[in-house]
Amino acid sequence: MTTFDWLQLGLYLFVLLLLVKPLGSYMARVYKGERTFLSPVVRPVERLLYHIAGLHGDEEMDWKTYAVAMLFFNLVGLLLLYALQRFQSSLPLNPQNLGAVRPDTAFDAAVSFATNTNWQSYSGETTMSYLIQMLGFTVQNFLSAATGMAILVALVRGFVRHSGNTIGNFWTDMTRTILYILLPLAFVLALALVSQGVVQTFHSAQQVSLLQSTQDAGNQTINQQTLALGPAASQVAIKQLGTNGGGFFNVNSSHPFENPTPFSDFLEMLAILLIPASLCYTFGKMVGDTRKGWAILAAMTIIFVALLSVTVWAEQSGNSAVTSLGVDQTASNLQSGGNMEGKEVRFGVANSALWATATTSASNGSVNSMHDSFTPLGGLVPMWLIQLGEVVYGGVGSGLYGMLAFVIIAVFVAGLMIGRTPEYLGKKIESYEMKMASLMVLLPVLVVLLGTAISVIVPAGKAAAYNPGAHGFSEILYAFSSAGNNNGSAFAGIAANTSYYNIMLGFAMLLGRYWLAIPALAIAGSLVRKKSVPVSSGTLPTHTPLFIGWLIAVVIIVGALSFLPALSLGPLVEHLMR
Repeated sequence: MTTFDWLQLGLYLFVLLLLVKPLGSYMARVYKGERTFLSPVVRPVERLLYHIAGLHGDEEMDWKTYAVAMLFFNLVGLLLLYALQRFQSSLPLNPQNLGAVRPDTAFDAAVSFATNTNWQSYSGETTMSYLIQMLGFTVQNFLSAATGMAILVALVRGFVRHSGNTIGNFWTDMTRTILYILLPLAFVLALALVSQGVVQTFHSAQQVSLLQSTQDAGNQTINQQTLALGPAASQVAIKQLGTNGGGFFNVNSSHPFENPTPFSDFLEMLAILLIPASLCYTFGKMVGDTRKGWAILAAMTIIFVALLSVTVWAEQSGNSAVTSLGVDQTASNLQSGGNMEGKEVRFGVANSALWATATTSASNGSVNSMHDSFTPLGGLVPMWLIQLGEVVYGGVGSGLYGMLAFVIIAVFVAGLMIGRTPEYLGKKIESYEMKMASLMVLLPVLVVLLGTAISVIVPAGKAAAYNPGAHGFSEILYAFSSAGNNNGSAFAGIAANTSYYNIMLGFAMLLGRYWLAIPALAIAGSLVRKKSVPVSSGTLPTHTPLFIGWLIAVVIIVGALSFLPALSLGPLVEHLMR
């Protein structure tokens, strides 16, 4: 790696961590209903929306009512998005005259965007009209992100409140998340991206002349190409900030109209982890002890930096298969060196590895390079980060409430080891909380491994994997890891737009999202009814370096025990075969 590569990686982490406290503090004020600098403008809009909907923002809900409201709202959004796709040919803002989306593809896409997964088995520019991209996908990018953040806030209230029964109001949490946090940030980022050349237009695709003619597979001379356009910047901004990840164009953020410059690349990467990282400080502020938030953030960052180092090293070391062809992959004054297959020259190895690590540590799934072209170990890290449950920063809201499930497990096990009743933030952690936390940790494992096992047996599953052997297995394993953990990225060597995979991965996404959200709310409902236990000499400190190390160990051990056998059949054996 060059000095410039190290500077880019260091600058990214520095800026990310620098923004954690101010944004995290602001979000805490929003969720506590305190006045912010946006209140004079946004508060009247918030009240108007409550009035139109006939809601009372100050009415509280118990966890079951909160869960029902969340599920109903998401179901309505899913059905509307499915209907929009099916009636696409009859709707406006369709300059390419695209037809109705196939039923299984529409189901998969609707589930994908409603669950904050944004797995895409289709090519956006050739399948979806501008209306579907805006009214369907962009709107769901806001709503699915806000859903995850609302669930997190409800769980935090479970820790903060005591001897009660309510954990907030779902409609209020959703509204404030969108109006005070997501919309302002997305507006600023969209303007910045437009300044860098990200397209934002209603013009139809343009035919342009090639500088040099070429020939197609049938030896026909090609003198022109079609440049797809559209309102991309507005969708790209929220897809990154909301850890959604779905691309306006087929090749996602490696497309020059989605991510044209190194600066736009930096902004989009920063947006991926900005809110998830800042929510750790929000958590600390809301529970009244910022040390707890910093401890969780430290655990996330240590895992992230360690695995980022492995990815960068693996990709910078080069591809042995390419070396055998006599290609020089050594870094020099003329080239960055390393494995440049599937990567954009304007970003290079370091930024491609950083994006791959960031997008899979969060539930983002956008890509600026093709993970399928990474080295076996370079591809293993993004896959394993997803399989860890995406709790290393994770999705907006969902990442932190997933990590809190690991915190509960870590506290419970530590309490058993020292012979004391486990406590966290003044609440006793008992069997009910452990059962719900275990569901949150183990259910995605079941979805991923069972889905992969079925797909490598049935003909429809095997036929879609274009690569044989270990790499083909990795492609299927990655697909179910991505769907079951609501990431959305892919190895890209699998024909996912088939009825089999659209249905199988669609159900995997549903289970991965809502079967984790409901236990999280159940934990909140249980904790909020408990009395607060005063700190004593027997209380386990949960902000110390010792606890940070213990939490990291729990996350890594669970991930290793769950997926090491499967990884041994995929990227590990592929690495040994090279």
